[in-house]
Amino acid sequence: MKRYKVVTFDFDSRPSLFRMETKDSWEEKVKELHKKNKEKLFQDLINQFGSYGKEKKSENFVDLGDKPVSILAYHNRFLDQIRQAFVIGAYYPALVASCTLGERILNHLIIALKEDYRTSPAYKKVYAKNSIDDWLKAISALESWKVLLPNVAKSFVALKKIRDKVVHFDTNVDTNDRLLALEAIIKLQSIIGEQFSAFGPQPWFITGVPGEIYIKKDYESNPFIKRVYLPNCYLVGPYHATRTDVQGHFIIKDDYHYEEKEIPDDEFVALRKKGKRL
Repeated sequence: MKRYKVVTFDFDSRPSLFRMETKDSWEEKVKELHKKNKEKLFQDLINQFGSYGKEKKSENFVDLGDKPVSILAYHNRFLDQIRQAFVIGAYYPALVASCTLGERILNHLIIALKEDYRTSPAYKKVYAKNSIDDWLKAISALESWKVLLPNVAKSFVALKKIRDKVVHFDTNVDTNDRLLALEAIIKLQSIIGEQFSAFGPQPWFITGVPGEIYIKKDYESNPFIKRVYLPNCYLVGPYHATRTDVQGHFIIKDDYHYEEKEIPDDEFVALRKKGKRL
């Protein structure tokens, strides 16, 4: 009767706040609050990255866009470092790191999932390798296992093309490092934001409960979901309660005595909506 609820994820939406312009239709107090929030954000950026070149740093920060809302997996800490490098103007390190993190994600997925697909034709091509530097072989294997979403596979191929420019000498990188770095980071973030999202139209999510995301019952045994998503979830019934303690820690209380039976996802949604009103 229970479902896995996504509760652990990572994001940074400050660039959207920085980019947001004041609207004439806003009330004056809302305009003033928005202005103060942007001023505070700008000061926070100076505190984090330093005052030297602060205008360019803020431009870089905004151009990166929001850090995608993603579960904790193979990328969060290193994506943070890549974004920080770009903000301070370390474009080439950010470019190279974006490409290597893309390759690292592919390797993590292959290594974590290959034993679940021992009988597949692709297994023979990847089983003996501790790491894979052939992106197309890794992408093909993950596609054949139906792990990668279609747009994610395309984004990996596009990131590979950028990676090839970096790894194989291309003089254009000397004068085009910022643009290439930004292109690589945006492509990497689209991969992360779609394949590892904490909510959205992905086929493994139950929708229908405002502000909450659950894993569909049929996907619980899916190797990708089991090994990547479920460690970021709590198994809960439809009548659970959530709160945060004084330290801001997320707490779930679920002491309701549930019947030992399976129910379809839509029934879980109906019961959860009812339970939230109790």
